[in-house]
Amino acid sequence: MKTLKTIFAILLVALSTISCSSDDGKDGVDGAAGATGATGATGTANVIYSAWLTAPTAVAETIDGTSGMSTSINAPELSEDILAKGTILVYMSFGAGTYTLPYTSFAGATANTISAISTLKKIKLFRFVHSGAGTVNLPTTLSWRYILIPGGVAAATAKTAKPDYAKMSYEEVCARFNIQP
Repeated sequence: MKTLKTIFAILLVALSTISCSSDDGKDGVDGAAGATGATGATGTANVIYSAWLTAPTAVAETIDGTSGMSTSINAPELSEDILAKGTILVYMSFGAGTYTLPYTSFAGATANTISAISTLKKIKLFRFVHSGAGTVNLPTTLSWRYILIPGGVAAATAKTAKPDYAKMSYEEVCARFNIQP
């Protein structure tokens, strides 16, 4: 029985190969072009990104009862519409790395976080110490970049929801929007 199955399998493969030969039929003819489709939903063609920027010297500030150091970078394209419906990504570069904000580290031998607070045409960079004791500076040697993704059509289902860009690496975001890192 096993031999019969093997012979049948070989015969099936041979027939398939012969019947699929490109020499036993005439070439097909391309059909007429179809109708033009409907215009698609708004895409990401209008993504805005900055060059790498330096920020002014940070100053002490208290935000929502939390003391820290802050500075701001200009983002002239940051509109009310983007604030309301878009996505704002901010990155910090130092040493050999690029980091997404918020960024938590142990600089100054204490846990601290650098976050970005977006407002019309500006992005405030704020660093606070988790323990609330003291501050850690925001050196002017750090570089900053923002990527603004205008809002589009609201997603109807989870299948069409926009990606969570904050969970993507800087390199993945740059690749997705064809941005030179």
